[in-house]
Amino acid sequence: MGGAGRGRSLAARRKRRVPRGGGDRAGRAGMAFAQRHVAVQEGPLYRTEGSHITLWCKVSGYQGPSEQTFQWSIYLPSASEREVQIVSTADPSFPYAIYTQRVRAQEIYVERVQGDAVLLHITELQDRDAGEYECHTPNTDERYFGSYSAKTNLTVIPDSLRVTAVPQTLHRVERDSLELKCEVSKSTAQHSHVSISWYRQRGGEAPVEIISLSRDFVLRAGGTYAQRHATGDVRLDKVGETTSKLTIYNLHPSDQGEFYCEAAEWIQDPDKSWYAMTRKRSQGTIVNVQATDKEFSVRLETEKRMYIVGEPVEFRCILEAQNIPDRYFSISWAFNSSLIASLGPNAVPVLNNEFAQREALGQLKVAKESDNVFVLKIYRLRLEDSGKYNCRVTEREKTVTGDFIDKESKRPKNIPITVLPLKAGFAVTAISRTPGVTYNESFDLQCIIKPHYPSWVPVSVTWRFQPAGSSEFHDLVTFTRDGGVQWGDRYLGFRTRTAIEKAESSNNVRLSISRASDTEAGKYQCVAELWRKNYNSSWTRLADRTSNLLEIRVLRPVTKLQVSKSKRSITLVENRPIPLNCSVKSQTSPDSHFAVLWYVHKPSDADGKLILKTTHSSAFEYGTYAEEEGLRGRLQFERSASGGLFSLTVQRAEVRDSGSYYCHVEEWLLSPNHAWYKLAEEVSGRTEVTVKQPDNRLHVNQTHKNITVLENQWVTLECQVSSRTSPSSQLQVEWYVWRPSHPEKEAVARLSRQSTLRYGDLATLGNLRGRLHLESPSPGLYLLSIQNATVRDSGAYDCRVEEWLLDPSDRWYKRAEDLSGLTTLIVKQPEPSLQVDTATANLTVQEKESFQLDCNILSRSSPESHFAVTWYSLQAKEVGGRAEEEEKEEEEEKEVVLSVGLDAIFSSGIGRWQDRLCFQRLSAVLFRLTVLQASGADTGNYSCRVEEWLADPSGVWYRLAEEESGTVAVHVQDTGSTLQSVICSNDALFYFVFFYPFPIFGILIITILLVRFKSRNSSKNSEGKNGVPLLWIKEPHLNYSPTCLEPPVLSIHPGTID
Repeated sequence: MGGAGRGRSLAARRKRRVPRGGGDRAGRAGMAFAQRHVAVQEGPLYRTEGSHITLWCKVSGYQGPSEQTFQWSIYLPSASEREVQIVSTADPSFPYAIYTQRVRAQEIYVERVQGDAVLLHITELQDRDAGEYECHTPNTDERYFGSYSAKTNLTVIPDSLRVTAVPQTLHRVERDSLELKCEVSKSTAQHSHVSISWYRQRGGEAPVEIISLSRDFVLRAGGTYAQRHATGDVRLDKVGETTSKLTIYNLHPSDQGEFYCEAAEWIQDPDKSWYAMTRKRSQGTIVNVQATDKEFSVRLETEKRMYIVGEPVEFRCILEAQNIPDRYFSISWAFNSSLIASLGPNAVPVLNNEFAQREALGQLKVAKESDNVFVLKIYRLRLEDSGKYNCRVTEREKTVTGDFIDKESKRPKNIPITVLPLKAGFAVTAISRTPGVTYNESFDLQCIIKPHYPSWVPVSVTWRFQPAGSSEFHDLVTFTRDGGVQWGDRYLGFRTRTAIEKAESSNNVRLSISRASDTEAGKYQCVAELWRKNYNSSWTRLADRTSNLLEIRVLRPVTKLQVSKSKRSITLVENRPIPLNCSVKSQTSPDSHFAVLWYVHKPSDADGKLILKTTHSSAFEYGTYAEEEGLRGRLQFERSASGGLFSLTVQRAEVRDSGSYYCHVEEWLLSPNHAWYKLAEEVSGRTEVTVKQPDNRLHVNQTHKNITVLENQWVTLECQVSSRTSPSSQLQVEWYVWRPSHPEKEAVARLSRQSTLRYGDLATLGNLRGRLHLESPSPGLYLLSIQNATVRDSGAYDCRVEEWLLDPSDRWYKRAEDLSGLTTLIVKQPEPSLQVDTATANLTVQEKESFQLDCNILSRSSPESHFAVTWYSLQAKEVGGRAEEEEKEEEEEKEVVLSVGLDAIFSSGIGRWQDRLCFQRLSAVLFRLTVLQASGADTGNYSCRVEEWLADPSGVWYRLAEEESGTVAVHVQDTGSTLQSVICSNDALFYFVFFYPFPIFGILIITILLVRFKSRNSSKNSEGKNGVPLLWIKEPHLNYSPTCLEPPVLSIHPGTID
């Protein structure tokens, strides 16, 4: 929008104030800044649509140039927070796009009243101009202080003021009176006042105000008419809720011109001032005023000169003069020079005796019709009323005493009339030019009465009707003797389509019936009756006649219905719509309605079955086939805008919907009595429909695969669906396996089409269930993963995929299935790669010393392997044969020294090895056995045997391999008996030597210390002073290895005496 980036910031547009206390004074002159204040016309304001409005805005307390910039904006009710820029006094590009055109066309502009005051003009107010208007003055001060914008609300209301007067041209005579009416109305919801003014205008002269009623209900006359208003010759009266009347008495020739009224609607603004929202004037009335002339003339008029007894006659005496209302006239009526009646200036008739009786019976009337027209009327002429008639007009003058004196008198020429007697005898004939008609056509029946009687002769005519198939006549309609129409009770329906009229020049009565139907078919006749009205207002029937019979035949229209007979075949896939068309090629009438019945014929059925019927009134009725086959929710019926093409669509077609379809069309027309009837029917050509299931496009990858994995590894088997019949189909995947030990395949797992996983018997009974994982990372790809594969999992795997489709009845059915290629899975145990150090070694140790036997595993089959280690002692023994007693051969005897199982359970040898072994696992592949207290019996060859064990996926351990190390030859040398060995070998001696002396030595030391302490003060040269050595004993040393299988070794070292 133009100017969206210009204008000013939101902060600058709001009221901005500087807190008082330090920043409110100018630093240069020491004067206080004036506070800027922007004021706008106080709202809310109500203005009418289409009017020219102004809004004022002014600023005070500002600094800078005297000519301030003003910017007008609006906040529309639909977006009260969004500013829409209208017009600026400084920036032509300020308006938004919706106001740019109006600003350029000067429909919206700003008028600068002063440098700091402006008026916003909107020349033609629109409904969309309603909203909150904001007047903003950009800052020209050194600092912000005060308000920079102000707002007011404007509401646009409809212009409901209406000012109407009848446009006319009036001719008046001087001193006549003039009355003009003006209607002023409004429907404004807000409280408003109306002012009314009357004006007279002549040619191009300025309008002259006659009189006005202000909004405050104050009546004022214009300067020209002020004096005449004061004397009462000019009045303005309210004669109704919305009508005012201007009255001018004693017209002057100067009053000639165009008279019109003008009204304004006023509303009071919030500042208590009144504003004229709209102002309108009425159409004008041209008034011509003629100067006074005292001459007058009289003329007598009547319709004809020849009459029949009983016929009425009217004489009109017309006075032609100027300023008749201000003059006095009397009139007298004469018949054959005899006075009938007279009327004075008061217009009260006075009749003589004979004619007074006839006036009392209502047979005669003398009256003043208007100021210049006087009437003599005889309602029923008699034969004796033939003669000459005349009127005389006399002008009279009113004296000061109120009496009247005759002045000039005038009369026109006599008018003679002749009254003839009524002829006797008459005949009635009924005729029709259209005895045979088609539905909706019209026919006329005429009842001709002869001889011709004048219109005033009372004649009644009754049309009678006998419907086709009936034997009785009933009164249809009567044209009564007084000119009224009376309908019979039996056939009130005729009234809406029947007209009856009587010729003005005769008594012939015509009966016109339009839009004929079979209810109007039958026989007609008319009955005429001649009447006479008596003096006592009673009636006497003089004669009656009955006409001949008229038979009217009403036929139905000839049908033009044609339905397309073309045949066609449709083959489609289920779930697609079946389009069926029924085309009406021609019809009898543009107003024809059609009932369409749709049928389907199956080969197994003899006749077609009704699917759907749409009646001529567009009502739907489902057939038995639709109900039985559940088609109600799948049928869609359409009719083209032109009306000749009908379509039936069977949605979501099923295979069972196949068949031969056709339509049966009935043409219906509306009879003139508003009843529908079937005119014709016709059957269309057939449409052969074949619905088939979708072609099978399911294909699963048939590639064969071989997979070999080690036990305990994961293996993933793929089932790839490369194509499917429908993207919306659901797939069921089932995995099978052929195992070498089983001749038939076994179900492993099945993923249903609802994504429910179910295990087969193999997985359920075995330990496979917890190790299966089925997933579909992408559409059509299914992965079966076996965790921690075992040898028992070996076999040939494949998957079977079933594709299920949803039929139109929302039932799932299996459309196809396919098998994948075989995936041969071989699960092997790891190849044994156990290798133990087989190097041989020789070891010589002293008796009572310890020696170590290491078992080093150079390689293993798996990082998860566990080991069982057993040490053996190989001792040589002599064996003599029976045959050769003298010959000796050596044989090694294997003895278990220590056995450590894979579960770290020790099993040591008994006898001489007890409490002398220490086992250590230095690493995962290095084991050490330490033999303590070696003796000569320990001399021999030693080796270790390692068994490698692995756990299968079910946690069962099995031995994978075993290996034996090289031998270690150990030789223990004998060093003889030593004191230590003697002591250690005898327990009693051991305790006697190492435990009993300690308490004895302890008591001895305490005694010596006590003696020395007591004797210290008595003698300085005691033995303690001479350096008697103190006794110091070291603590015993205890060696213990937590991994050894022997009790702690206690070593006692002799102490020293310093």
